[in-house]
Amino acid sequence: MEKKNIDWQNIGFGYMKTDKRFVSSYKDGAWDEGALIDDDMITMSECACVLQYAQTIFEGMKAYTTEDGRIVVFRPDLNAERLANSAKRMEMPVYPEDKFVDAVLKVVKANEAYVPPYGSGATLYLRPYMFGINPVIGVKPADEYQFRVFSTPVGPYFKGGIKPLTIRVSDFDRAAPHGTGHIKAGLNYAMSLHAIVSAHEEGYDENMYLDAGTRTKVEETGGANFLFVTKDGKIVTPKSGSILPSITRRSLMHVAKEYLGLETEEREVYLDEVKDFAECGLCGTAAVISPVGKIVDHGREICFPSGMDDMGPVTKKLYETLTGIQMGRIEAPEGWLRVVE
Repeated sequence: MEKKNIDWQNIGFGYMKTDKRFVSSYKDGAWDEGALIDDDMITMSECACVLQYAQTIFEGMKAYTTEDGRIVVFRPDLNAERLANSAKRMEMPVYPEDKFVDAVLKVVKANEAYVPPYGSGATLYLRPYMFGINPVIGVKPADEYQFRVFSTPVGPYFKGGIKPLTIRVSDFDRAAPHGTGHIKAGLNYAMSLHAIVSAHEEGYDENMYLDAGTRTKVEETGGANFLFVTKDGKIVTPKSGSILPSITRRSLMHVAKEYLGLETEEREVYLDEVKDFAECGLCGTAAVISPVGKIVDHGREICFPSGMDDMGPVTKKLYETLTGIQMGRIEAPEGWLRVVE
């Protein structure tokens, strides 16, 4: 299929309407078969549950063109599982995981002309999401829902390419203990908007959120998990019941252990020990890994030995290995890449 006439090298991380999206509706206790449609607009009641009580969940994932020309989606089964877990927590009907994967593959196939070519640095971002659509005025779950998947070609998440970020320790809390921090609900991201705007106004790229209970332990940023490297090369990620279980983080930990032979550990990470790490990165679907050069804790600067010019050597190896797997340059573990036929 002939590609769209898009300047692939210079697109940003933003929304661009593509030709098709998938829609399935839940009514009278069951999901319909769903279909690919042209219309990108949604019509709903002014009293729709999603507008009144934020009953909405979503996923983020990508499709790539590999070195040998295949179009693949990275680990969609894990996104399906995570959306199911989010639905259960938000009192929403679970969209069947096999149908989730099928819908994602259909959307990629239908928008094949928008999948950026190999080597462009761009990808096709996929956004599966679900929301309560019927009118609800009393505080309760909706009775009717829509599950949708749209796609949009995107460039790098952080403008200017991969360069170390400066982040601050936030005074705001991202998620409460026993709350919804471990699921991908829209309300979690709404809570972070003021914090990220104020961080940018003060010259920081992102926020480091601490645990709301004691404010002594590292949790995550508004949209990515932390990954640290010790001075002896061990990979450490924070463990908490209010951290979103990142698929990228999970994949990086596997790569570290099985491909690079590094020791890995998921545990509680205290703010006081961050100064002792050699490298720090933020990991997630959008950016894979973004290196952190400096963390500012209310005027106290924590500068990592990896510096402000480039990724640290271990972080860089992790990034190159995972992106190599995603792009087909390195053999992937079984089931990681779903080929779009």
